[in-house]
Amino acid sequence: MSKINFVFFGTGEEAVYALEAMHSKGITPNLIVTAPDGPVGRHQEITAPLAKKWALKNNVSFFQPDKINKEAISKIEKQKADIFIVVGYGRIIPEALIDLPQYKTLNVHTSLLPQYRGPTPIEAPILAGDSVTGITIMIIDKEFDHGPIVVQEKYPLTGNETTPELTKILFTRGGELLEKILPDWIAGKIKTIEQDHALATYTKKLKKENGQINLEDDPITNWKKFRAYISWPRIFFFQNSKRVIITDAKFINNQFVIKKVLPEGKKEINWEEFKKQSKN
Repeated sequence: MSKINFVFFGTGEEAVYALEAMHSKGITPNLIVTAPDGPVGRHQEITAPLAKKWALKNNVSFFQPDKINKEAISKIEKQKADIFIVVGYGRIIPEALIDLPQYKTLNVHTSLLPQYRGPTPIEAPILAGDSVTGITIMIIDKEFDHGPIVVQEKYPLTGNETTPELTKILFTRGGELLEKILPDWIAGKIKTIEQDHALATYTKKLKKENGQINLEDDPITNWKKFRAYISWPRIFFFQNSKRVIITDAKFINNQFVIKKVLPEGKKEINWEEFKKQSKN
């Protein structure tokens, strides 16, 4: 495949999975636009975003604007990119920038659009108990997850996937699909498909309280929540007004079986030991 001059917008692990998949096939961006370094973790240490670390490792230029303002747009415009690719950037890209490249701005969205528009399309099918999810590569327009579809691919679900596992699988596949379709896209060989906006469904940003469960609830419901929220906000219940996080669990014989918990202010402990201590 001939060299494509493109700018990649991305920040976290989602971006890195796609970058790695493309890079392994010889497709590397001319510039990575990513978030500024920021505080991370309990000690709030100033840390570079994963996409910047990837850029440094692979000798790729990067740019970390606080905002996509006129100055930032001017700098990006100087790249004279054929196309922009957006994967997990996490910031609003203004219409003035979206419309710059000749071959548009493409986005990798981890659902079968128009289903599950919004910020949590990986958690949503886990919570819904869906048997299939997928990847959509779409043209970004001025509305959210609204643009025409370039390509879609389904991915079957077993009912045991967790959010981190699906994140890696789907964004890696998104990078592979980009590498596969970009030559035909630039050659004008791909016809886009308008989304059926009447069928659109929407996801919401997760809040910490989403992780609270009732141990007496349906076991399948709690198993879905455990898998969907395993990274954040994690599932938890309250005992004696103290939060208890469930850190390990299995689904055995149609039962939600807790293995380990992390009581507030204490160390992780086996579930059976926790129950014994709670009786004393």
